[in-house]
Amino acid sequence: MDQIQNQFQSLLRDQGIEVNAGQLAQFETYFNELVSWNEKMNLTGITERDQVYVKHFYDSLSLSFYVNMTSVHTMADIGSGAGFPGIPLKICFPHIKLTIVDSLNKRIQFLQNIVDQLSLDGVELIHGRAEDIARKPQYRDQFDLVTARAVARMAVLNEFCLPFVKIGGIFAAMKGSDPREEVEEAARSMKVLNAKLSASHHFTLPMDSSDRHIILVNKTAATPKAYPRKAGTPLKSPII
Repeated sequence: MDQIQNQFQSLLRDQGIEVNAGQLAQFETYFNELVSWNEKMNLTGITERDQVYVKHFYDSLSLSFYVNMTSVHTMADIGSGAGFPGIPLKICFPHIKLTIVDSLNKRIQFLQNIVDQLSLDGVELIHGRAEDIARKPQYRDQFDLVTARAVARMAVLNEFCLPFVKIGGIFAAMKGSDPREEVEEAARSMKVLNAKLSASHHFTLPMDSSDRHIILVNKTAATPKAYPRKAGTPLKSPII
């Protein structure tokens, strides 16, 4: 174990998360694959090893500081890109059944490679648009926790993500800059989609002190039949 892994392990320990040698090896493989695939396709602008550990891995795991992951059995990560936050959370909490939805097939191929290299069980990778997949009965109103990290504004995200959340489940939007204005703008979409804001957490990343916000939204009833609208519509005309 070198300094970067040591620091990563100790930062997580400060938050009550223990990562063992096997899990650290999985993170290191993940990092190596990310950098190597990134030369062929655009997965991330962050490739320095210490930065990947903090800005991708630690940042993804920060969700578990505010949500009790031991009580989460099913999780969907919408627009996951290079697998954040879903894959780091799966590494640390292997009991979770993870479903990842992404609209770009090349990213799904990268994620399939990661799942194979890390020998992860209970991961389903779906190539498709969130609006289409959320219409399928096996995914609609099904998940304990649904996440999206830096995908779109809240009013749009609500329509992408809330249809996947089961009644009583949580949607967690992971944001960088202060989301207050977005949250206010999203009030109507929450109401329409049978959800309510439960908390908004703010923290700074270690080392570079970037701002991070995690907005937690509770689903109070099943998604109305009219939603999500057809692919492309939520982005073009959000519920505001």
